[in-house]
Amino acid sequence: MTTIALVAHDQKKDALVAWAKTHEAALQRHTLYATGTTGGRLQAETNLTITALKSGPLGGDAQLGAMIAEGKLPVLIFFIDPLSAMPHDVDVKSLIRLAILYDTLLAVNEETAAAVIASLPAT
Repeated sequence: MTTIALVAHDQKKDALVAWAKTHEAALQRHTLYATGTTGGRLQAETNLTITALKSGPLGGDAQLGAMIAEGKLPVLIFFIDPLSAMPHDVDVKSLIRLAILYDTLLAVNEETAAAVIASLPAT
């Protein structure tokens, strides 16, 4: 069982929910975290068990960053909208920087996320 965080910018939340539905069977075998709004959507629209943290701008990104730094979050799936400005850009950059620094499996789009999920052990 692997711990996975699921995060999506506002314009990508629908895509993440659709992706999670497609990969629901695989995701159910893992421990899942999500930032607030994304986690709420996933809980309401899938059968996944999600631990929802604070929303990204209110500290959720920082909570995930701390998990990465502590070695507690080996996989981050973060659907980023490259065409929208982010009011909490500093938090997003910090989370991405920590994921890179600590060699975290990081997927920022559907194809990479699918490859990451497929590569994880099924236990």
